[in-house]
Amino acid sequence: MAAISENKLLRFPVLKSNKSRLAGKLRYWWCWLVAAVLLLFIAAPSLIVLGILRRRIWLYPLALWGARTWLSACGATVKVRGTEHLDPDTSYVFASNHRSYLDTATFFGCTGKRMGLVAKKELLKVPVMGQGMSYVNIIAIDRSNPERAMESMRKAREVMESGYSFGVFVEGTRAMPGELLPFKKGAFHLALQTGAPVVPVAIKNSDWMMGKRTGVAFPGEIEMILLPPIPTEGRSNDDVMELLLETRKAIADELSTPA
Repeated sequence: MAAISENKLLRFPVLKSNKSRLAGKLRYWWCWLVAAVLLLFIAAPSLIVLGILRRRIWLYPLALWGARTWLSACGATVKVRGTEHLDPDTSYVFASNHRSYLDTATFFGCTGKRMGLVAKKELLKVPVMGQGMSYVNIIAIDRSNPERAMESMRKAREVMESGYSFGVFVEGTRAMPGELLPFKKGAFHLALQTGAPVVPVAIKNSDWMMGKRTGVAFPGEIEMILLPPIPTEGRSNDDVMELLLETRKAIADELSTPA
């Protein structure tokens, strides 16, 4: 792929499942039934008990289990490549593309790093999930309110300073199948302010498995590729667009590479 000099929409070919749409629709609703059961019968009691005990962080391993269990129930397996690029003792800002609900569980549960995530503020309204987000360092960001967005970034810095990495879907929302939307700058400001390297992450196949506005879910293998970290040492906030475009090119090049 040619060098990317602008932060604009890109499109890539999309695979298709050989399963029927009826089977896809049935699996789609099965996925959300499983999610509801996990939230109501496991997450909700855990939130109450751990809140009383003041041991909120104990929810983290349960959340990892829940993410992986949900993926499995959806018929999704995850193949991760690139873990050899990561230093166990280093905190990173992971910057990923985003095309499916499956991506969040994949990102959170399968990088091998203890991490927090940036999520949209709308998730705070989801029963149980909204209350549990703060327990596992998932920070909701309100991009319509600059002051609140800055406060969210401050909390993210505190999470990183406590030894966590941070994951951000840098498009800011789910893209349609085969698309890569323009990137937001927040993740790159966070990396520059904390001195953390940026790990470009390319997630493949989740768009045809459970894409935005498709209303279907198909079994398959999600590929998550952790690309070589991009150092931020010696860079300033003036370099944010350079860092963004460097990350974007790495992800776009990987998305354009056949499996």
